[in-house]
Amino acid sequence: MARYTGPACRLCRREGRKLYLKGERCLSGKCAVERRASAPGQHGAQSKKMKEYGLQLRAKQTAKRYYGVQEGQFAKYYEKASKKSGVTGENLLSLLERRLDNVVYRMGMAESRRDARQLVLHGHFRLNGKKVTIPSISLKVGDVITVREESKSSAKIKELIEKMQATKNFPKWLECDSANLSAKVVAIPEKSDIDFEFQEQLIVELYSK
Repeated sequence: MARYTGPACRLCRREGRKLYLKGERCLSGKCAVERRASAPGQHGAQSKKMKEYGLQLRAKQTAKRYYGVQEGQFAKYYEKASKKSGVTGENLLSLLERRLDNVVYRMGMAESRRDARQLVLHGHFRLNGKKVTIPSISLKVGDVITVREESKSSAKIKELIEKMQATKNFPKWLECDSANLSAKVVAIPEKSDIDFEFQEQLIVELYSK
């Protein structure tokens, strides 16, 4: 599947806000949004008043880029969310939040979702005791993620283990065990559990046309 491989900071500049795509860099003075807030491109610095469609599109692009999914994937998530009972926009965010790569990131085992995706692809984690290499797997309540025993000797994994063990603020829907390098999904994440402001209603309006 095709995936964006260009500069991550360009995506943040396009949306005009931090999407936290590069880990610690996003929290430093090197953040591209802080250094150059205008959108990329020749006409990026020009002030433009967006119409209704533009606002809806930006809301969708922000969510899509924040979680690192492609257009087709995002549309499928929306379709699935619309068929579930409850509020469609909140269902959509819950599905995206329960992606395996996002859970690895939330448990403190990756600097960014992009890094988490790579770690999963390289087989460094187990899902319910079985090796897993698919970042898009949707987790459910009761699922347990652990670091593979064979991976613990890796210098990169050792560095990430220290990061996880130093993390204090885990999402309440995840039960993280830093000592055993594991995380268990104990609840379905709600919008209030997500530490990023989305305009999910605009996304619903866009797809409802």
